[in-house]
Amino acid sequence: MSKETPKAERTHILVCAGTACVSAGAFEIIKALRKELQRHGLQEEMIVVPTGCNGFCENGPLVLFQPEDILYRRVKVEDIPLLVEEHCLKGRPVPSLMYVPPEGESPVPARKDIEFFKHQKLVVLRNRGRINPENIKDYIAFDGYMGLAKALTEMTPEQIIEELKVAGLRGRGGAGFPTFKKWEICRAQPDTPKYLICNADEGDPGAFMDRSILEADPHAVIEGMAIGAKAIGAQQGFIYVRMEYPLAVERVKIAIAQAEENGLLGNDILGSGLRFNLSVVRGAGAFVCGEETALISSIEGKVGRPRPKPPFPAVSGLWGKPTNINNVETWANVAQIILKGGEWFSEIGTEKSKGTKIFSLVGKVNNTGLVEVPMGITVREIVYGVGGGIPGGRKFKAVQMGGPSGGCVPASLIDMPIDYESLSDAGSMMGSGGLVVMDEKTCMVDIARYFTSFLASESCGKCSSCRIGLVRMLEILTRICEGKGKEGDVERLEELGMVIKQTAMCGLGQTSANPVLSTIRYFRDEYDAHIREHRCPAGFCKELITYSILEDKCVGCGACARVCPTGAASGEKKQPHKIDTAKCIKCGACSEVCKFDAIQVR
Repeated sequence: MSKETPKAERTHILVCAGTACVSAGAFEIIKALRKELQRHGLQEEMIVVPTGCNGFCENGPLVLFQPEDILYRRVKVEDIPLLVEEHCLKGRPVPSLMYVPPEGESPVPARKDIEFFKHQKLVVLRNRGRINPENIKDYIAFDGYMGLAKALTEMTPEQIIEELKVAGLRGRGGAGFPTFKKWEICRAQPDTPKYLICNADEGDPGAFMDRSILEADPHAVIEGMAIGAKAIGAQQGFIYVRMEYPLAVERVKIAIAQAEENGLLGNDILGSGLRFNLSVVRGAGAFVCGEETALISSIEGKVGRPRPKPPFPAVSGLWGKPTNINNVETWANVAQIILKGGEWFSEIGTEKSKGTKIFSLVGKVNNTGLVEVPMGITVREIVYGVGGGIPGGRKFKAVQMGGPSGGCVPASLIDMPIDYESLSDAGSMMGSGGLVVMDEKTCMVDIARYFTSFLASESCGKCSSCRIGLVRMLEILTRICEGKGKEGDVERLEELGMVIKQTAMCGLGQTSANPVLSTIRYFRDEYDAHIREHRCPAGFCKELITYSILEDKCVGCGACARVCPTGAASGEKKQPHKIDTAKCIKCGACSEVCKFDAIQVR
C-alpha cells in the first residue's frame, strides 16, 4: 500500500517580526496562528513565516497572506480565531482587520493597492516581509549569494569596482561619496592587512533604516561585504551595531553562522580561494560613533572620538591599516549591482544621484514607516503619496531631512526632487535617511532648539567650536522659546553657526548648525515673532501662549473640564466654559478633546 501523498503548501502567512511589530506582540501572534491552524488541521497547507520589517510600522503587527497579497494590520492575539475561521477555512477575507485610507471609507485588501506601497521601488528592501531572516535558504531562494558567486567566478577585483562606478552608487550614510572611489583608494594601498567595516551605528532620532535592513535581510549585507572583500583585498570585516538593537544583533549573528556553515564565509569561499571572516561589534550608543574615525577608535577599544583627516581610513584606518567603511544600506546594494549590472542600477534615480534611497518616514503624516523610493522623487510625492498626507487636514509646513544635523525644507519647496545636490542647495542633506514631517502646529524655533539640544549633549567635546558653540546656541534658542529673546539673537545664531561649520573637526560637527541655519533661512518670521512680539505663531511654546474658550463655539459639553489635570477648565453643563489662566499648565489636553474648535491658543 503506497504512502499518502502529502498536501501541497498553498498559502504562506507572513507575519512581520521587526522590532516595531515584535513590541506590539508579533511573536505571540505567530504562536497563536500556528496553534489555531493546527487545531483545524491546516498546518500542512498553511505555513506561518516570521519575516523582517514590512515597512508599514505604524499599522503593525502586520499579517500578510500570500499568494493572495491580502494584508491585515494591527492584528491582536484575540483576532486569530476569527482570522483563521473566516480567511483560512471559509476563504472570506476579514475587512475589519484591513487597512482603511485616511480619507477613505472602504478597506483596501491587497497590499499592492495601498498608497504606502504603491510608490515604492525596492532594491535594498526587495526581501522585506517575504523571507525568514533567520533562514539562509529563504535568502538563497531569491537569488541570494548569486552576486557573490558571479564576483568570485567571473570577475576580477578591478571589474567589480568598475561595475560600481558604472552604477553610480554613492555612500548612503550621509555625504554621498562615490563608493567605487573609496574602494579603489583602499585597494591601491600596499599596506596589509586590510579591513572592511559596516557602519550600523544609527543614532539619528526617529531613524531605523539600518536596524530594519539587518533585521529583515542580514544576508544582503554579508554578501555585499564578501564581494567587497574580493574587490579590496580584505580578509576580516566588522559589523558595528549599536547596543540598542538586540534583535538586529541576534539575526546578524545567526546569518553569519549560517553563511559560515554553507561555505559563504571563512576560508576558501565557494572554492575560490577567497578568505573572509566577519565579526559583530556592539557600540555603546554614542551618537558621535557614527562618524567613521570615531567608530574605528571604538572598535579598537578606545574612547569614540573623531580623528583629524587626512589620513582617511582608506589609507590608514583600523589599527593604522587600510580600512573601507560603508553603511548598511550601501553594502546591501552591492550584490544586486554585481548580479544585475551597473547599468541596471544607473537607470534608477537621477543623473547624479543613482538608485533608490530608504527613508524612515515619521512625524505629522498619516502613514509612518520605512520606505524605499527612487532618487529624485519629490517631497510632495513622499508626504502626500507614500505618507498619505497630514492628519486632521492640517497644512504641511516643513520636512526635516538628514538626521539631527540635517536641515528643514519648507512647504514652498514641496516639489523639490530629493537628491544629493537639491538637498545641499536647500541647506539640508540626505544624511542616512531620516525624514520628519511637520505641520502648521510645529514651532520651527523649538525644532531648532530640540535638535541643537540633542547635538550638544552628544558632542564628544574634542573641539571647542562644537563643544562650546553648540551650548551657546542652545542657550540663545532656549531663551527665545521662553520669550526672553533679544534683538541681535538671530544674528548671533547665524554667526555661531558659520563658525562651527567652518572650524569643527569632524563631519558631524561641521553640519551641526544646519537645523538652526535652515530654520532661520526659511522661517525668520517665526524667530522675529518670538523675540519682538513675544508670540509663538504655532501656539507651541508654553511661555508664549494662553489658552481660552470661545463662548460662541463652546456648547458646554464638559470634555475640557473632564481632562484638565488642574481643574483650570470649568463651567455649567450646556453653558460656555472658561479657563482659569492662573491654574492652567498649558498641557493642551483641552484642545485635543474639543470637537467644536472652541479652544483658542494665542
